Amino acid sequence: MTVTHVDQDQSLERLNRKTVVLGVTGSIAAYKSAELASLLAKQGHDVFVVMTQDATEFITPLTLQTLSKNPVMTSFYDEKDNWRPGHIQLADRASLLLIAPATANVIAELAHGLASHPLAAIALATRAAVLIAPAMNGKMWEHPATQANVATLAARGLEFIGPEEGMLACGYEGVGRLWKVEDIAFRAELLLARQDNLIA
Repeated sequence: MTVTHVDQDQSLERLNRKTVVLGVTGSIAAYKSAELASLLAKQGHDVFVVMTQDATEFITPLTLQTLSKNPVMTSFYDEKDNWRPGHIQLADRASLLLIAPATANVIAELAHGLASHPLAAIALATRAAVLIAPAMNGKMWEHPATQANVATLAARGLEFIGPEEGMLACGYEGVGRLWKVEDIAFRAELLLARQDNLIA
C-alpha cells in the first residue's frame, strides 16, 4: 500500500489534535460558550462539552453538540453505552479542561473536591491543565469565600482568566463579566502549547 503525502499530512493532523473538555455552568454568560466551542473546533481541537444541569437552563445541549460535533454530557446517567464511565474517559483523554463560564458555586465545589456532577468529577480526576473563566455578580466574586476558593485552586496549579469589569446581567456594574471569548480561546492555545513543550 502506498502512503501519499496527503495521507501523511492527515495522520499528522490527527496526532496534533488536542482534546479540550469545555465545562459550561449555570451563568447567564453560558450563551457565550457556543462561540467558544465553535472557535476551539475551528482551531482544530476535539471539543467535548460537559454541562451542569443549571447550564441547560441557559443554552441547550443540542446547540453545543452541533457546534462541537461531539456528544454533550449533562449527567452521570448519560453514560450507559460503555462499561467504563464516560466522565473518566474524558478526564483521561483531556489535554485541557476549560470551564467557561464558571460560577461561584462550581468554583467552591472544585476547591472542596466535591464531585456531584460530571464536570466536577472530571476536574477531580483529570491530570490535564485546567483553565477557569469566572462569571458572576461582582459582590459574589469579591466575597472572601470566593476569593479563598480561587486562591486554593490557584495554589493547586489551576489557572484563571478574568473576570473583567463592566455592566453585569444583574444590573450592577463591577468585576464579574466573563472575559472576552477570543482571549479565553487564545489562553487555551497557550496552555496547550505549554503542554506540548513539557512533553517534548
